[in-house]
Amino acid sequence: MTEHDAARRVHVIQGEFKVVRDPNVVLTTILGSCVAACIRDPVAGVGGINHFLLPGSADTAKSGGDATRYGVHLMELLINGLLKEGARRDRLEAKVFGGAKTIATFSNVGEQNAAFAMKFLKDEGIPVVGSSTGGEFGRKLEYWPASGRARQYPLTGAETTKTVAMEQARPAPALKPVESSIEFF
Repeated sequence: MTEHDAARRVHVIQGEFKVVRDPNVVLTTILGSCVAACIRDPVAGVGGINHFLLPGSADTAKSGGDATRYGVHLMELLINGLLKEGARRDRLEAKVFGGAKTIATFSNVGEQNAAFAMKFLKDEGIPVVGSSTGGEFGRKLEYWPASGRARQYPLTGAETTKTVAMEQARPAPALKPVESSIEFF
């Protein structure tokens, strides 16, 4: 039985975050222009994911809007949730996914979301060890917080499968329809 088969799947929807310590849990989400930050402490064995719609700012959350839609709120909740479960800030590492421009005629909120997440993590001193942002297609994301492994499937309708190892933190090239699975170690 593989890690994929044995895992208990927990889906995270827009405006949510989840923190888990169980090595048998895989966190999943579907992203278009939204962004998910996957953050973990490899020593404490705890990790989590969030899924936000808009970057936002501290003022956005105070204005009475739905704070769960904004990255600034969900990034704080995720980091604080990790710290409550025994993570240490100096050991945190992150992977960032999403931020596609799925409709060509709309503004590129996906690019803004991805830029926000990267800046937020840099400002917090959390290294980004892998990322796949931008492109024209949404993605299905699977993240194993205990190991830090991540896999994405471009939502293009393509039926072929390809696995790629992420070597370092860098923006990934635009996703192509011929790929249906990318794995990040």
